[in-house]
Amino acid sequence: MTIENWTTTTPIPAGFFRGALELEQTGLGVLPHRLPARARVQANDPQLLMAESQPSGVRLAFRTSASALELDTVRSRTTYSGFPTRPDGVIELVVNGQVLGSSVTSGGNTVTIDMATGAANQVVGPACTSRFADLPQGTKDIELWLPHNETTELISLRTNASVEPTPPSGRPRWLHHGSSISHGSNAIRPMAIWPAVAGRLGGADLTNLGFGGSALLDQFTARAIRDTPADLISLKIGINLVNLDLMRLRAFGPAVHGFLDTIRDGHPKTPLLVISPIHCPVHEETPGPSAFDLEALAAGELRFRATGDPSEPAAGKLTLSVIRDELNRIVRQRSLDDPNLYYLDGRELYGEQDWIELPLPDALHPDAATHHLMGERFASLAFAAGTPLSTTAYRAHSRYAQL
Repeated sequence: MTIENWTTTTPIPAGFFRGALELEQTGLGVLPHRLPARARVQANDPQLLMAESQPSGVRLAFRTSASALELDTVRSRTTYSGFPTRPDGVIELVVNGQVLGSSVTSGGNTVTIDMATGAANQVVGPACTSRFADLPQGTKDIELWLPHNETTELISLRTNASVEPTPPSGRPRWLHHGSSISHGSNAIRPMAIWPAVAGRLGGADLTNLGFGGSALLDQFTARAIRDTPADLISLKIGINLVNLDLMRLRAFGPAVHGFLDTIRDGHPKTPLLVISPIHCPVHEETPGPSAFDLEALAAGELRFRATGDPSEPAAGKLTLSVIRDELNRIVRQRSLDDPNLYYLDGRELYGEQDWIELPLPDALHPDAATHHLMGERFASLAFAAGTPLSTTAYRAHSRYAQL
């Protein structure tokens, strides 16, 4: 194929994006965000700003008869000297609902931080072209899932036939918020993060507001959820609050109530599932903050440990056990007046027995196999008929049932 065969789409239309809350026009192209600008201004936290700009769950969706396509992107990565190298990002190709290919990213901008001195060194590299050829014949619906672990600017899309936005799928819009586990930490590709697995199996159209290190009951996040169209909502709350030792029990309960109140201002009757933390032995009974295990780092491994004292919950410090009890109590109390509010113990997604068979490699985050397991279990526990976020019930009563 010669370059004359290509039709170039630049800039990429906003109607092609799924799973992004806002699109920023940059000097290079389009940068998808998972929080709006007004939230980013209020955040003032480099960790959150990095996490929300990594397009976990974000994809391009379009219809075309093309037999080949190319996507030009520029990635931005942060690495740390002395730490294991993070894997490259992956762009995945889905055609008519089937995963048919993937492309590893390269080049782009890399900032390396010296943990001993705090000095940062930036290397600027070229754009990356992800090419997919030999696509199935005929008109087809294509999705390009963007890397879940790299900030990604989209420069241009090239195809050898015309493209148009994919029509609405008819699947319920599922908005999920959580921590780095929901973001996809340790998953190997964007469709292998557990929310993507669950959405695919459960027939839900995912918007993923999983933010590594940043599920902290921030009101700007609650307002973003409030203002985002959704048919189903789930909130995974707890682990980051312990990781950072951010608040005490006295503040936690009212913060959860305020978070739910804000969401209910925009989604008064939407099915809403509150999920407590999965099993994580280092913080089950020991408060945070979390810290790097320096002995493991010296051996070339990334692991975390809890630095709190197991006696401190008596003074109001949070552990995962304390958080589960409080979340269960709050949901039980509120559900008396809110019949569409539900609770799921996160240990049903990953529990003590799972730890024995599939231990968390770094003591906090699941591996690829566990992401898949959690996604399968969530689809069964939350999306199946008779469950809190039943996609079957949604389809039966939605306007799409008539289409």
